[in-house]
Amino acid sequence: MTEADREKNWRDLMVLAQDGDNIAYARLLYEMLPLLRRYVGNKWRNPHDVEDIVQDILLSIHSVRHTFDPDRHFMPWLMTIAARRVADMARRNAFRFANETTIETISETAGIISGKHEQDISDERQQLLSALNELSPVQREAVKLIKIEGLSLQEASTVTGHSITSLKVTVHRALKAMRNSLERKS
Repeated sequence: MTEADREKNWRDLMVLAQDGDNIAYARLLYEMLPLLRRYVGNKWRNPHDVEDIVQDILLSIHSVRHTFDPDRHFMPWLMTIAARRVADMARRNAFRFANETTIETISETAGIISGKHEQDISDERQQLLSALNELSPVQREAVKLIKIEGLSLQEASTVTGHSITSLKVTVHRALKAMRNSLERKS
C-alpha cells in the first residue's frame, strides 16, 4: 500500500469512526499501531516506555478524534498528536529524574556532608510546602497538576474543568505569590 493509499484509507476510516462506526474505528487503531510503535521506538531510548507512550497516543486520539477535519490530511494530524505525547513523556521524565543521582557518582565523602545536605533539602521543602499552602485551593491544584505532577495544560484542563488560558494565568500568579512568600521569609 502506498503512502497516498494509506492516507486516504485512514482518513476514510476516521470519517466513518467520527460517524459512530466502531468497526472502522477499531480497524483504524489496529492499522496505526505498527506505525506508532515504529515512530515512538525511533524517538525514545528506553524500549520499556514505548508501549506506554503508544497507549498515551491512542488515548489522545480517542479523546480528540472529533477534532479531525475530513477535508485535511490525516497523517499530519496523527503525527502531531504522536509528537506531543512523546514530548509530554520527555517532560515528565525530565521532571521526575531532575534531582536523581546514580549510586556510582556519589563520592566516598558524601556521608560526611549528607546530614547537613539532607537538612537543607528538608528545610527548603518545608519552605516550599508552606508557600504552596498559602495559595488558594485553585492555585494550589493548578501548581500541583502542572508543575509538580507534570501534566500538560490540556490534561490539567480536562482534570480541573478550567480553560487552558485560565490555568496559565492561575499558575503564573501562583508562582509569583510563592516567590514573594519565599522572599519575605528569607
